[in-house]
Amino acid sequence: MELKKLPKIALGAWAWGNDGTFGGSLTAEDVRPVFDAAMKNGLNLWDTAYVYGMGTSEKVLGEFLRTVPRDSYLISDKFTPQCADPGAENAVTAMYETSAKLLGTDYMDIYWIHNPVGAPEWTRKLIPLAKSGKIGRIGLSNHNLAEIREAAAILKSEGLKIDAIQNHYSLLNRSSETSGILDYCRENGIVFFAYMVLEQGALSGKYDTKHPFPADSDRGAVYNPMLPQLEKLNAGLKEIADRHGVSAAQLPIAWAVAKGTLPIIGVTKVYQVEDAAGAAALKLSAEEIEIMERLAGQTPLNVIRYWEKEMR
Repeated sequence: MELKKLPKIALGAWAWGNDGTFGGSLTAEDVRPVFDAAMKNGLNLWDTAYVYGMGTSEKVLGEFLRTVPRDSYLISDKFTPQCADPGAENAVTAMYETSAKLLGTDYMDIYWIHNPVGAPEWTRKLIPLAKSGKIGRIGLSNHNLAEIREAAAILKSEGLKIDAIQNHYSLLNRSSETSGILDYCRENGIVFFAYMVLEQGALSGKYDTKHPFPADSDRGAVYNPMLPQLEKLNAGLKEIADRHGVSAAQLPIAWAVAKGTLPIIGVTKVYQVEDAAGAAALKLSAEEIEIMERLAGQTPLNVIRYWEKEMR
């Protein structure tokens, strides 16, 4: 199957899994307008995973995808090693088939190994699936440069290649840049997907000490204590955003695009889709990018989450 061109931004359905990370609870009725707005705006690349609510995100997204033609969207899904079925002949294929059924598709435009736990084994077990024609692009998420090179060698021996890398990358976590991963991607024709560009909303301009994250959420536990230190950075983002006549949330997204990456933006509201669409077209000057990075550099916070590591 011919590979479809990727949009500048992907939309994430992690929060649709209602797994407690974001607080609150979403229904299919809540997010259907979000899906419709995205498709209307040409943002048709959807990122999900079975582990997001143990199939809940995929099930909700799949309900919507069944109502539009298959060639009108792209799916990015993941094999998560920690969810592997130990009794399956090939756990990668087994999880793929479960996810495909939930999504109502027999083809994943991108399929990722979600993290490097047991990475060489899972890279090898992905090969039959990749050769079957059921995957358009092979991706690795949360892998460091050594692990990426190891997987690349395994795939190359079978006539395959890495097409995409997905790591946490934001103004507050640029370790995929300083470690050389972004350069490696550019040199090898690999698309780098940046997730948590907005730090789950901490860089959106929506939250501050007077308006904290939901206390019952995982992100609230992580980011609420950081809000005082983020005030100067968020004020700087708002100042630049005001000059452009856009929302502060669009600045980190536009920054990630300007850095040559493809950001994944989690969406639960229609305005977030509209922000993402606008950010894709926003042009930042070199001076504005320098100011944003300088302010972020003056905000030395550890935003590496429990499932991640700093890339070296």
